[in-house]
Amino acid sequence: MNPDTPAALYQPAIINEYVMKSSGVKNGSSPYRLELLPVVPAYHRRARRAKDFEKGQLVYYGPKPSYYGIGEVKRIVGPYVAVNFRGTGEFGIHEEIFEQQYLMTIPPATLPLL
Repeated sequence: MNPDTPAALYQPAIINEYVMKSSGVKNGSSPYRLELLPVVPAYHRRARRAKDFEKGQLVYYGPKPSYYGIGEVKRIVGPYVAVNFRGTGEFGIHEEIFEQQYLMTIPPATLPLL
């Protein structure tokens, strides 16, 4: 712990509150109904299936949709996909790079409900 930093900043609730305020997420909620998205672990055969991601496509983090929220594919380089989540999840992440098995496309039937 840095002696110049107040101890209160190291409390998880304070840090989590700061992340939520800075990302536009209020009280851990998202503007999307992320609970409607199916959870798909990275080791599941559905996640391991080859996927053809396209720039601009909407995706989510399969193992825990609420962590990152819904994002837009920005770049694809080999097995890696760069996604812009715009702070829509619990973590307030804006851009992240994932291997393809961690990302799932949003089912067409679920998209209008979000």
